[in-house]
Amino acid sequence: MNAAKNSTPSDSRTSQRKKTSAKGIPDRRVTLRPTPIGQLDLSSKKIAIIGGTNGLGQAIARQALARGAEVTVVGRTFRDAPDPRLTFVAADLSSMDESARLGRELPSESYDVVLFTAGIIAAKTREETPEHVERDVAISYLSRLAILQGLSPKLGSGRQDGAPRPRVFVMGSPGTGAIGDPDDLNSERSYKSLAAHANTIAGNEILVLGAKDRFPGPAFFGLGPYLIKTGIRSNLLGDGSVTHKLVEGAVGLFMQSPETYAKRIVPLLFAAELDNNRGLMFGHQAQPILPTEGIDDAYVDRFLSASEALLRRALH
Repeated sequence: MNAAKNSTPSDSRTSQRKKTSAKGIPDRRVTLRPTPIGQLDLSSKKIAIIGGTNGLGQAIARQALARGAEVTVVGRTFRDAPDPRLTFVAADLSSMDESARLGRELPSESYDVVLFTAGIIAAKTREETPEHVERDVAISYLSRLAILQGLSPKLGSGRQDGAPRPRVFVMGSPGTGAIGDPDDLNSERSYKSLAAHANTIAGNEILVLGAKDRFPGPAFFGLGPYLIKTGIRSNLLGDGSVTHKLVEGAVGLFMQSPETYAKRIVPLLFAAELDNNRGLMFGHQAQPILPTEGIDDAYVDRFLSASEALLRRALH
């Protein structure tokens, strides 16, 4: 293995940006060879998937369960057959109050891995939750921060001595160039769907980059699945609309399936080679990718401070 420990890029936000890609730029400093899915034994592992009741989260939960892991899935509606190793926790992740409660109450002391997958894409017109948070930011980003504030300090603390550092994987679109706008994180000054969604993309990457200071215990990693046929675009395109059906049909025809992605990602989630690393980002084939250039430590702190302020406002 040749795995470099990623740190936050030190380039200024105003510096000239190098090329970006929707799939991320390969990080050739890092080489990983996880155990193939067919040889993976997860019978001693526990994973919680926040958003594991549909889409990519559900596909990953099924693969982890099939390899012997104990799996907890969090979402609105349970859609799988009962299994003694599968636990369902109902939660509305658009609610910051409920997300904060979830972080406090989940029995995360025994978890090896926590994976955040729940998300939407901002609608064409601004939507707001009862707590006055723009809906995409609430579900796709701020709920994760709310959960982590309660969950992170105790994560993995009840496992046997010598257990590897617990891991948190944050799904989004890392390394694709989105830096967001911490001065209008809630899209109150102006609103465009893609700009609002860029706040969630940047926020999720920044959670990983800033975890060493905000959440120093677990090892954080970012995941970028790229285009896969799921329900994530229904909020933007209109669930069941002609446009939505055409887009999802094309994505399903030309891109990998949720099941294929899950078979690539589950071995990565538990790869022993990650034990001494943190802050790495991974693309749609579980390949290491570079973080977004221009997000330095000062910007990470500024963005997270704005996020924490918005969260406090929602909770009071």
